[in-house]
Amino acid sequence: KFASKLGPLGLTVRELTGDTQLSRAEADACDVIVTTPEKWDVVTRKGGDGSLARACGLLIIDEVHLLADDRGSVIESVVARLHRLVESTQRSVRVVGLSATLPNYADVARFLRVGERGLFYFGPEHRPVPLQQTFIGVTARDRFKQNKQMDEMCYEQVSESLKKGYQCMVFVHSRKGTGDTARALSEIARRKGELDTLFLSEAGEGGAQSKFKDKVSKSRNREVENHFQNGFGIHHAGMLRPDRRLTEMMFDAGAIRVLCCTATLAWGINLPAHTVVIRGTEVYNPEKGGRVDLGILDVQQIFGRAGRPQYDRSGEAVLITTQKSLDKYLRLLVSAVPIESNFVKALADHMNAEVVGGTVGTLSEAAEWLTYTYLYVRMCANPVAYGISYKVKEKDPLLKGHCRDLVEGAAKQLNILRMLRYNQHSGNLGTTENGRIASHFYIQTESVDTFNSLLDNRKDISDADLAHMMCCATEFQNIKVRQEELSELDRLKNECKWDIQVPVEESSGKACVLLQAYISNASISSFTLISDTNFIASNAGRVSRAIFEMCIQRGDASSALKLVRLAKSIEKRCWQHQTPLRQFDGERLPANVIRALEKDGVAADGLEIAMSLLEMQPGEVGQLIHWAKGGSKIQRLAAMLPMIEVECKVQPVTNSILRFSISLLPNFDWNVRYHGGAISFWVWVEQNGKIYHCENIRFARRMHPQLLELEWPIPSFDGNLAQYYVRVVSDSWVGCESVLPVSFQHLRKSNKKMLKTDLLDLRPLPVTALKERSYEQIYENKFKTFNPIQTQLFHVLYHTDKPVLLGAPTGSGKTIVAELAILRVKRLRPRSKCVYIAPLRSLARERLKEWTVKFCSEPLRWKVLELTGDTNHNERAIDEADILICTPEKWDLITRGWRNPSISLPPGESKSSHRYVKDVALLVIDEIHLLGEERGAVLEALVSRTRLISKMIREDSDKEKTAESAEESTRIVGLSTALANADDLADWMGIDLKSPVGLYNFRPSVRPVPMVVHIQGFPGRHYCPRMATMNKPCYAAITEYSPNKPIIIFVASRRQTRLTAMDLINYASGDDNPHSFLGVNSDFEEMESVAQTLTDAALRHTLTFGIGLHHAGLSSQDRDVVEKMFLAGDIQVLVATATLAWGVNLPAHLVIVKGTEYFDGKTHRYVDYPVTDVLQMMGRAGRPQFDKEGVAVIMVEETKRNFYKKFLYEPFPLESCFKEKMCESINAEIASGTIQSLSDTVGYLSWTFFARRVKENPTYYGALSGSDEDVRSLLLDTAKGALKMLQGSESIKHDQSFGLGNSEFGVTATILGRASSKFYLSHKTPQQMRNGIHNLRKKIWRAIELSIKEKNENKIAPSATDSYLPKNVVEAGIAEILWILSDNHEFDEMPVRHNEEILNGELCKIVPWGINVPTVDTGRKGTMNSEENLGDPHVKCFLLLQAHLFRCELPISDYINDTRSVIDQVPRLLAAMQFIAEDDKHSVGGSLDVICLFAKVRQVLSTYHTPMDIDPLNQIPGVVLKKGKQISKQNLKTLQNLREMRYSDLNAYLRDVMRVSKKSLPLATNFLMKLSLVSIQNLSVNSKLSKSTEGTVCTVKFDLCGEHNGGSRNNSSQQDLSLLVILGTSQSHTVLAMKNIFMRHSKSFKRLVEFKFDWKFSKNESDFIILRVVRDDVRGMDIDVPVNINT
Repeated sequence: KFASKLGPLGLTVRELTGDTQLSRAEADACDVIVTTPEKWDVVTRKGGDGSLARACGLLIIDEVHLLADDRGSVIESVVARLHRLVESTQRSVRVVGLSATLPNYADVARFLRVGERGLFYFGPEHRPVPLQQTFIGVTARDRFKQNKQMDEMCYEQVSESLKKGYQCMVFVHSRKGTGDTARALSEIARRKGELDTLFLSEAGEGGAQSKFKDKVSKSRNREVENHFQNGFGIHHAGMLRPDRRLTEMMFDAGAIRVLCCTATLAWGINLPAHTVVIRGTEVYNPEKGGRVDLGILDVQQIFGRAGRPQYDRSGEAVLITTQKSLDKYLRLLVSAVPIESNFVKALADHMNAEVVGGTVGTLSEAAEWLTYTYLYVRMCANPVAYGISYKVKEKDPLLKGHCRDLVEGAAKQLNILRMLRYNQHSGNLGTTENGRIASHFYIQTESVDTFNSLLDNRKDISDADLAHMMCCATEFQNIKVRQEELSELDRLKNECKWDIQVPVEESSGKACVLLQAYISNASISSFTLISDTNFIASNAGRVSRAIFEMCIQRGDASSALKLVRLAKSIEKRCWQHQTPLRQFDGERLPANVIRALEKDGVAADGLEIAMSLLEMQPGEVGQLIHWAKGGSKIQRLAAMLPMIEVECKVQPVTNSILRFSISLLPNFDWNVRYHGGAISFWVWVEQNGKIYHCENIRFARRMHPQLLELEWPIPSFDGNLAQYYVRVVSDSWVGCESVLPVSFQHLRKSNKKMLKTDLLDLRPLPVTALKERSYEQIYENKFKTFNPIQTQLFHVLYHTDKPVLLGAPTGSGKTIVAELAILRVKRLRPRSKCVYIAPLRSLARERLKEWTVKFCSEPLRWKVLELTGDTNHNERAIDEADILICTPEKWDLITRGWRNPSISLPPGESKSSHRYVKDVALLVIDEIHLLGEERGAVLEALVSRTRLISKMIREDSDKEKTAESAEESTRIVGLSTALANADDLADWMGIDLKSPVGLYNFRPSVRPVPMVVHIQGFPGRHYCPRMATMNKPCYAAITEYSPNKPIIIFVASRRQTRLTAMDLINYASGDDNPHSFLGVNSDFEEMESVAQTLTDAALRHTLTFGIGLHHAGLSSQDRDVVEKMFLAGDIQVLVATATLAWGVNLPAHLVIVKGTEYFDGKTHRYVDYPVTDVLQMMGRAGRPQFDKEGVAVIMVEETKRNFYKKFLYEPFPLESCFKEKMCESINAEIASGTIQSLSDTVGYLSWTFFARRVKENPTYYGALSGSDEDVRSLLLDTAKGALKMLQGSESIKHDQSFGLGNSEFGVTATILGRASSKFYLSHKTPQQMRNGIHNLRKKIWRAIELSIKEKNENKIAPSATDSYLPKNVVEAGIAEILWILSDNHEFDEMPVRHNEEILNGELCKIVPWGINVPTVDTGRKGTMNSEENLGDPHVKCFLLLQAHLFRCELPISDYINDTRSVIDQVPRLLAAMQFIAEDDKHSVGGSLDVICLFAKVRQVLSTYHTPMDIDPLNQIPGVVLKKGKQISKQNLKTLQNLREMRYSDLNAYLRDVMRVSKKSLPLATNFLMKLSLVSIQNLSVNSKLSKSTEGTVCTVKFDLCGEHNGGSRNNSSQQDLSLLVILGTSQSHTVLAMKNIFMRHSKSFKRLVEFKFDWKFSKNESDFIILRVVRDDVRGMDIDVPVNINT
């Protein structure tokens, strides 16, 4: 009804019940959801931002008087949860309750929080249709006679109504009773001869009954058809939904006159009749094990169906009961009894749900939650009914104590069942995995108790045991065995696959029989058994999934495997041993085909048979299955079975930990019909039936068939050599499993112990120990003495040049250690350089800020320079700097050219480039432990290269025999956290291990401020709901550990910063102290004014409550404000992403790490932080000089709690990640000339940390042993493999085959290899770029050829203007370049987050090119991509580039930061593409246009105007497209003309002619005056004979002149001018010569440019060549000069 009535208003209505499921996207898309209380309870239990509970703005509860029913507790729980959510979020949600007439409606209104104005009560007198009520008492006492009299009385009332022409509804109280009553009434009617006249009066042709005959005949329920023939219908909850719906339609249409139904129809369906008869009032109550009287509310509800509004003027209601009960019902109807609450019975279940949801964390909060229920309202109004004496009520009027007693009892019960952790001393309530499972799968506490006891008491659990366990659940207790069902149950029992462990007379026995019959698709004739089977099937899947997850949590591999198989069998109705092809329901495979596939019966492996079919020919398959034409179809279906290829590599990490590197490759054909958008698998590692690690992983359609790689730490036990297994089990497909045995026999474990340095008891050194007044001044205002660690290292740092490795906790003063090394270098060698490597840009900026104040001012006045991806400095500035602060990648790029041999020099680069690399005397690497992570390969290349440079400098100095210079090698200082294998790292850095000097590896406990660590576990498989449950404990930790001191909360994403801050505000508001996080001295009004200056809306809101946000998405101004306010104590809480732990030095008293996972864009899943990152975050806890101790709270997923307890302070050994970037590093050395052969490559590898670790941990890297011979063999194989990969990507070329085995073959870099090295690219990227450029060039040449052909046909003579491309071709070319730029390996890890493919689809509609670039040669829309690729990172990158160019609004803030990261890389990638294109510029026609297009792209990026814009004048501020159209007829000047005008004339022209507004006039004038005037002067052409080539060489000379307007405004902000000067042919569009020229900022410039080219080649082309100058900064000011080579 809602759908039909609200549909015309554009509102979507969907059903969400046990019969109908909705996906999250479908639920979000609809406006109205019609659901049951239980379903909404399940949905709202999963809280968090974006949940349906938070999206709900109106809750309508129909039949709210069900509060008195057993299901009423669900309504109480839902409403209480909603009211608490409203209070915490301060967001209004309207509640509407609809009910029958209630005696205590005021209590219900109080429970629903309804005010007086919203309360409406209408008594029976307001009924729209008057009701005549008849009460009949049967006097017979014998049950048989009683039933007979009731049937007679019922028939009498029904027949009277039918004679008047009315329909009648007869309500009975059991499903079986509906059919029995219908048969009894039809027998009486047949006996009296009234069946045809009263019940079948419309059976004639064309009557209502005849219209439904065909539909009734198709019903699976024979009772429906039998009763229909007599004019009767039946209706109850045990019927299938289609049968129920058919009955409702027939009664509504008048096809059946009498409907026998249960009370569920009175509650659920609006199907009124004139006459309603209640036949009997005895209802079976399973809890009491007997019959009880029907409740008065049920009677009123049934009576309410009598009388049809708009049809009847009156209604009739008849109650037939026993004489004994008649007086009771009359009394109750006259004097109504208030409805009471049944919440106490389900208190434990609902309280567990609140604890799991994170809304209740203590006993006090649980007691407070109870006050929101109807139970509390009625306890206050009628305490005696709930066992509360009046004395207790007088002492405790609000019943707070009784509420606490109730929840404490429930807490103790749940604690015993291991569903929560209850601390009786503190009153804290913690979630457990059992509790989460019960809440998530809606399992009652009694069922959990049953499962626990059965799982605890049995070891080897069989399939039959598990099926019995599941059927013992409380959910199936109400299934009763009827006498007439026994014979069929016995038959079904004999057909069961598993033994039935209890008699079928018991509920669990019957349930187990019917469950197996359901899976086996057995034929069941009894209608009651069909109904019970449907009920069991609808609940068994949920229950089995719950027990499965309980077994996973227990680590029981055998039971878990059996249960997940059982759950899938229930859902698919297919046994594990049967062919999995049965699951393709829509294909309707013939029965004989199924039999042929399962010919061996139970013993056959259905999956193995199905997979073997793929190895045959279609004809052979058809012959095998006796279906000649079906072979291809069967093979197609078999190929769609979701199978996973599993590979596993095991590496020893420590003596007790192994690293399992598991590769999962989906090997099946994806079909949306059967697989949907994603498919899940369970993956676990087991040994001897014990699960050591388990995860649920998903394969998405958009990523198919991408390889998924997992890395798990798995425990290993001494002496236990039993085989491990990696098992992969589909979560939804029966039989689709893979298992891989893993043997550890070959492993060689390391027994090396962690080397630890003791902190000596030394007197702290004063700063005067520096013995240099200028040095002392920079410290004396901050501290007087060095801390213990700095004191212990002082001598080696300040008085020696030995390399140093320091491992110490965060906050130990490691920055001062680095400064001491810097001070020594600058004291002894003032002209040398110091390089500080920071792992992140944020840390580099922080260090620059700190050292600029410390070193750049008096008395030192040193020059400190930052070199990161955000900065760009010329050679002179770098050469003059004293300290360089770099990221690893930037310094790696700089040092690649340190040798500068001519063979590796890119064109145009001077041989003096990077000479300052050799002047570096100190290299400080901060956080060197990152060597073991993904970016560690860059650090490894840096240190290896630095030591290699030092060695060569030392060798050169030895030749010159100057001892002084021999000492001038680069000193390396590494700073780290405590390391497990510090000695390996120290040895690699050049520290002499024979002497203890230089290596310091302090314990984690050695820190200036001691720290207390609390590790808390939180259950939950899904990331977002688990994060939501952590917010309440976050608030509790703040109030307990740091109520008045600063707190930092680390989260994984920008979104989580906002959600966490909002929830903290809500919890503080709930404690009536919303501004509790403001500093003591903070002024609220001042905070409001500061907040208004911020650009981020969420930060503006949270800051006024004393909570700051910090992440990369904030502007630098916003971040600075937050940092200053936190340091000043104006705000107490800072919620930040993990980058803050590395970048900004903001210590706090309390640090909370909220979750240890982050979303990895590469694998598109949540992965764990490295332990070093967690330690870095924890290191912010404890403020020196303020705190005696710091506090860290680590919140982790429950199963990882023990892992962090054990390994947080016992770090894993540092392993090399060099192999991941080995190709790029070796290619860089080849390009620089350091490596020139295979032996050089092996020699280079021997300098790496990789080589050191191969010797110490050979199995980890695949070596046979740690012997020198085996290590060298591995290095040789590794070098060959890397060179082979480089050859495959055409980065290098060599002079011999790898198969010859000669280790001295030479290798040289190709243009692609040089591009990879010069522009810091993946070795695969240049090849991709070149292929894309070649395709683009071919398309452009095709367009040129079409143009030439057209001109030839029209007999148009060639001219210089032939070199111009049409605008549409230029725009298509720009689009394709941007696509080539996007579609390469550099953007493989662009994050595509959950549901971002939907956002990409929306963005695709508003950007001009969408996901397909226009075809260059036709200008039409291309078909490069499909909508299925919207989740591809390269497509997202292309869309973001378009949105940036055309200034489109981005859907979410994350896209702004993603765009920034893309745009940062565009200049480098464009330069690389042009560098590659220039290599073969002479070879193919169209090269001229391709090279020019790169400059055009730069123009577009800098001006945001494409060639399809109407006029370049639109670049001028204040000139818009519309005005351009209006003034186009007036001989407009070009940009060049405007720039050549005087300032006053330009102002006048812009104002009077171009109609620029007064406000925009200064902007427009300054824009034009800041443009440089560029011209070509003194052009000359000459030729001479070349002696070397015996050809004629043509030379073109000219002066390239430029002029800056010295009087222009803001001239100092003008940047250097970049010009592309190119000489090409006008016909073939090839390049003769070209140069990239950069003009420094000055008033004017003049440069002589000379081009030489082959005269014969150009002469054959045409009489004209084109000299073109293309600017990067502006459109419309390029220069084209035709050059006549005949002159």
